[in-house]
Amino acid sequence: MTDIIAGVGLLQLLLVGAVVVLAAILRAFTGFGFGLAAVPVFALLMPPTEAVVLSASLTFTVSLLTLKTYWGGVSLRPLLPMLVLAVFGTVLGVVLLESVNPQQFKLWIGVLVILACMVLGFYRPRHHEPGVALGGFTGLCSGVMNGAFAIPGPPVIIYVMATETDAARSRALLLMFFLFMAGVALVIYAFAGFVTPAAPLQYLLAMPAMFVGDKLGYWLFRQYGTALYRRVALTLLLAVGVAITVEALW
Repeated sequence: MTDIIAGVGLLQLLLVGAVVVLAAILRAFTGFGFGLAAVPVFALLMPPTEAVVLSASLTFTVSLLTLKTYWGGVSLRPLLPMLVLAVFGTVLGVVLLESVNPQQFKLWIGVLVILACMVLGFYRPRHHEPGVALGGFTGLCSGVMNGAFAIPGPPVIIYVMATETDAARSRALLLMFFLFMAGVALVIYAFAGFVTPAAPLQYLLAMPAMFVGDKLGYWLFRQYGTALYRRVALTLLLAVGVAITVEALW
C-alpha cells in the first residue's frame, strides 16, 4: 500500500477518492453511472485493464452490501435472456480491450455515452415486460461494453429509460443487472490475467469512499428520486459523456 501511495501521489489518491464518492452517489441515486464517471479517472492513473478491474470490484462489493435496498423490486425471470447474452458479450469485450490503447479507450466511452443521451432524449418510457429479442440484444451490447470498459450501462439504461415509467423499478432493475455484470466481469478479468498484485490494495484504498458515496446517494434517492430521477440521470450522463470526450480529444 505504501508503494502505491508513493508511486501515485497523495493528490492523485485524493482525486480518486473524490471521484469515487461522486460516482457512488450517482450510482445509488440513479442505479447506474459509477463506471461511466470513475473509469476514465482511474484510466489516467493506471492501465485500462487495472481501471476496469477496480471499477468492477467496487461495484460488485457495494451492490452486495446494499442488496436489501433494491432486491425484489422487479422480477428476475424476464431478465434471463438479457443476462445470458450479457455473459457472451462480456467475453467479446475482454478480447476487444486487449487491442485498445488508452486514448481510444476514453474516446469510445465518451462518444457512446453522448449517443446514449441523445437517444434517451427522444424517448418517453412505456412500461412493459422485457421481450426476448430486445432484452437479449440489449444484454449482448451491454456485455461487450462491460468486458471492454467495465461500463455495461448505456445499452441497458436506454432500454430501461424507454420502457419503465417507475423510478424505483428502474433503479432496482439497473442495480440487479449491474451486480450480475460486475461479478461476471471480475471472473473473466481474472482468467484473462487482468487482476494484478496491486488490485487488492487499490480496492482497499477506494472502498471507504465508495461506501460513503453510496449512503449519500441512497438518502438523496429516498428524498427526491420520484420527482427528479429521469432528469438527474440524463443530465449527469450527458455531462460525463461530454467531459470524457473533451478530455480524450484534448
